[in-house]
Amino acid sequence: MHPEDRVLIGVINRRVDFEMARDQGWYRIPVERAPKYLDSEYVAFYFSRNFKEKNGGVHYFARRTGQELVRRRDILPREPGHPRANNLYYRISLGKMQEKHPPILNPTSRPIAFVFTTWDRFVTARTIADLYSVSEFYVDRVSKVLRHKGVHFETADLWDDTELRMKVGDLRRRLEALLARTDLTESEQAQQALEEAIAALGGLKFLNIPFDT
Repeated sequence: MHPEDRVLIGVINRRVDFEMARDQGWYRIPVERAPKYLDSEYVAFYFSRNFKEKNGGVHYFARRTGQELVRRRDILPREPGHPRANNLYYRISLGKMQEKHPPILNPTSRPIAFVFTTWDRFVTARTIADLYSVSEFYVDRVSKVLRHKGVHFETADLWDDTELRMKVGDLRRRLEALLARTDLTESEQAQQALEEAIAALGGLKFLNIPFDT
C-alpha cells in the first residue's frame, strides 16, 4: 500500500452483487457506463439505499488483481433473460475483501457513479468530499496525472526553470479551482478538466524535460 496507489470507487446496488464481490472475488462494470480510466490498485464499494443502515457509504474495499472483457450472460448464467444479457462488461478480479474503518459517508447526498482517488486520501477520508481533497499533504494530483501520461520531471527542475515553475503553478491553481466546482462530481470529469487545463497552457510538450532513469 503506497500513498500514490489509485483507488476506484464504484456503486453497488444489489446485495447479491456485493456477496459475489466478497465471496467469489469479482465485480462487474458495464462497458457503456465504465469510466474512461479503469486502472487502479484497489476497488472500493459505495452502497446504495438497498443496503439500509449502510446506505450512502463506502464500507469495503479490495485489491484489484486483474480484469477481463466478458458478456453478462457468461458471468451471470442464472439471469439469461436479462435485457442486458448480451452486453459487454468488465469483470474486475479482486483480492480479499477488507472493511473500511471508519467508513466514508455521504452526508450531503452527493451524486455518485465512479470516483477515482489516491490511497492516502482514501484511508483518511471520512466523507465523499474528502476524496477530492487538493491539500498539499496528499499526493500531488498534477504530478500523478502527468507521470501516468508519460511526462516526467523532478521537483528540483521547477526551481531551475522560472518559466516552467510559473506554468506548473498556474496549472495547479487551475486544477484546484476546477476540482472545487460543485458540478465536477465525477472523477472522469475532473480528469477531463485537468487535461483541458493542460491544453490551455500549451499542452504536455511544455513539460517534456529529459529524465534519467
